[in-house]
Amino acid sequence: MSAPQNLEELYVEELGDLWSANDQMVKVVRKMASAAGDGDLGDRLENSADGIQEHTDQIKKLLDNCGESDAKEHCKGMEGLVKEASKHALEEDFDDNDVRDVAIIAQYQRMCHYGIAGFGTAAAFADGLERNEDADVLRGIVADIYEADEYMSDLATRSVNLGAKAS
Repeated sequence: MSAPQNLEELYVEELGDLWSANDQMVKVVRKMASAAGDGDLGDRLENSADGIQEHTDQIKKLLDNCGESDAKEHCKGMEGLVKEASKHALEEDFDDNDVRDVAIIAQYQRMCHYGIAGFGTAAAFADGLERNEDADVLRGIVADIYEADEYMSDLATRSVNLGAKAS
């Protein structure tokens, strides 16, 4: 693909990147949900994976509205984060599930923060293009990701980190 020549092309490229990022993230989040020792963590990760899929559906609709339904482009940034999540939260041989759960939360939050940056950027592009409805959708996704991130921080500080510390 050639370099974007205007804000519209940047916007479409960003949405295509986010589509790929979400497709990669949802797979590893489901694996982390299965590996979680804490039931609340596993449930929250499953719910999050469902939310990621809903966000992907919203991205596809935004791309359709741009006439770019096939604009998915491999996200190398999320590829790296997924590799790190797999290595540090799933492939390591943990003796204690609480310690694994802390690693899962840390890796999940790294991926969330990447998503916040990407969706926030896309919302700013939509604003610049006066695509107000798109911007509202994208800001809603950012709010969802922030909420998921805050929930994980709360879960970590009130239980999971305490369990790992006692190990």
